[in-house]
Amino acid sequence: MTHADTPASPGTVLFVDDEPNILSALKRLFRPTGLRVLTAPSGQAGLELLASESVDVVVSDMRMPQMDGAAFLKAVRERHPRIERILLTGFADMESTVSAVNDGGISRYLNKPWQDQEILGTVKDAIERARLQAEVARLHALTSEQNARLKDMNAELETRVQARTRDLQTAIGKIKEANESLKQNFLTTVRVFSDLVEMRSGHMAGHSRRVAQHARALAKLAGLDEAATQNVMLAGLLHDIGKIGLSDELLAKPYNTFKPEERSIYIRHAERGEAALTAVSQLKAVCKLVRHHHEMWDGSGFPDGLVGLAIPLGAQILAIANDYDGLMQGQLTARALPSREALVYISQNAGKRYNPELANAFVRMISEAAGKATPGIALRPGMLKQGMRLVLDLLHPDGYLLLPKGHVCDEETIVQLRRLESSSGRHITVQVEAPARGSTP
Repeated sequence: MTHADTPASPGTVLFVDDEPNILSALKRLFRPTGLRVLTAPSGQAGLELLASESVDVVVSDMRMPQMDGAAFLKAVRERHPRIERILLTGFADMESTVSAVNDGGISRYLNKPWQDQEILGTVKDAIERARLQAEVARLHALTSEQNARLKDMNAELETRVQARTRDLQTAIGKIKEANESLKQNFLTTVRVFSDLVEMRSGHMAGHSRRVAQHARALAKLAGLDEAATQNVMLAGLLHDIGKIGLSDELLAKPYNTFKPEERSIYIRHAERGEAALTAVSQLKAVCKLVRHHHEMWDGSGFPDGLVGLAIPLGAQILAIANDYDGLMQGQLTARALPSREALVYISQNAGKRYNPELANAFVRMISEAAGKATPGIALRPGMLKQGMRLVLDLLHPDGYLLLPKGHVCDEETIVQLRRLESSSGRHITVQVEAPARGSTP
């Protein structure tokens, strides 16, 4: 059995109390749960134990000699901030409880004598929160690992980060009135998580970004306010994060070719995506959209089989944008469809898979945008001139954004693109505005 196949530990809980009979009772109560139970007779002993043991949750009594529960939990918070902390007290001491909440950062407090089901449920919930926080930390570590592997592109990476920062600042400016607290580094992290999923398979390159753009445009057309539109955009970027644990073979297959057992595995990704994002408070509304973006108007979707208006409006929008891009990338059908055929599919399934009003609005939106498309020409970096403007986003072959649509080429941009093409050994094609008639590119 490999490390990846090893079953996860059910979790470890540490009980700290100066009364031996209390510790014995707690050990008996939690023995059937399968949890690993540790005990300590004092706060100092608990700290010494934490220095050598991996623990998910600490449950501490308030009244103990030398070091009370509030002081102990404060020390745990300072030394082991990822451990969930619960206070157990038999005294109606509000001042001490407030101190434990403020200084110890406890997530819950329970009274003695406790109710068995209440303490069992509280500890179980705390362990689940600790697991979700650990998953977020794992994703951050994965991001760092990916960056380390790209160290030979450090100079180009700096240019990419600057370009993405400019792009994100533009997006933040449009939604600043609705949510000024959304910081640039948070959006960058969302983009990185989205890119990490797409790096799993080349055919997914740019999928989440395109879904986010189409979903945001449709949300505005549907009259959603800026805060709701922002949540739809973020959900578009993160809707496939639950696929990060799926096999490469499964990700490469169109959905309508799945075997029953493969479909059973695949349909869980929406729930896994919601679970992975739950610990991030800024994404509370986004989690709901990620969970339901595969629900269908007639109730035949997953994971909950919601029908019609029971599906969150943002998820209805996301379903249309996701399927449109998936059809053109061959993720839903064995054959990748051109835009025109994909729009026919959307129209034919209005009232079945999709909200009919939103589906018709989306078809009109895409059709009108195609009619207004700016003509352009494809050039290699060596043919670019200063002042040329991009008519399409420029993506790296691995799927992440290099330059946004509308970017005006300057000397630095051209030099960087030539250097990137030379170092990567791959041809780069840039779509720019066609020159005026009678001029030369």
